[in-house]
Amino acid sequence: MPVQPSPLGDFLRAQRARVAPGDVGLPDVVGRRVTGLRREEVAVLAGVSVDYYTRLEQGRERTPSAQVVDAICGALRLSPDARQHAYRLALLAPTFQPPPGAVSSELLQLMDAFPGAAAYVVDPAFRVIAANATARALLGPTQLEAGGLEYIFLEPSAHDYFVEWDVVARAAVSALRLAAGFAVPYPAVPPLVERLLRESSDFAALWADHTVSGLNITYKVINHPDIGRVELTYQTLDVRDAPGQQLTVATAPAGSPSSDALALLGTIDATRRARS
Repeated sequence: MPVQPSPLGDFLRAQRARVAPGDVGLPDVVGRRVTGLRREEVAVLAGVSVDYYTRLEQGRERTPSAQVVDAICGALRLSPDARQHAYRLALLAPTFQPPPGAVSSELLQLMDAFPGAAAYVVDPAFRVIAANATARALLGPTQLEAGGLEYIFLEPSAHDYFVEWDVVARAAVSALRLAAGFAVPYPAVPPLVERLLRESSDFAALWADHTVSGLNITYKVINHPDIGRVELTYQTLDVRDAPGQQLTVATAPAGSPSSDALALLGTIDATRRARS
């Protein structure tokens, strides 16, 4: 009977391929036929048997201890986000509980208190579930309705909207993989991944890369259809009382053209709402 694919094994193989022997103090022999580290090298660095590590990658071993996962993460030099992801794939992290459907009234009030910033909240599938006036105008109707990932990969206009589309796309996929790694994922995440794999070759290529990280882009340049080029700094925070929700705030330096543009976006949103 064939062994079923292992998400943890797939992840470990991808990470192993990223680590050069010299990165971990091993000789980089000319003519190596393996990209990155060999299984034997990872096993030695992690202090486990080669047979055990091989079975882990092949999916024949699916219940590693926390100590083993920690040792392997150290051997592969994983980032904190990637380490947490590995724990979840090994079913060692707490299962994920879907967040409340609504954003708290206190958070909505806080978002509206900053008209000079674009503030919005996304769920684990990166769909916008609340936004202040500036954010609504910044994101636009298409992005608000489609969802962040669908907009990036399925809407042609996204390539014009994001000046550095490749950077934004890669960061979005890394964050989605982090959200997909929970033992019990948020219900909307697996169907979203399946749809994007089916409909976007760009997404499929990035998904196969197995890079995992939280939302870490702090700077974006946007070519907005109403206000032109705008350069923004982004800060993303977890909403502590609603696990899975994330608050993103986009700002620009006071007195800069981008700051003036953000102020104008709030007016644009108010005008659109008055007409509707």
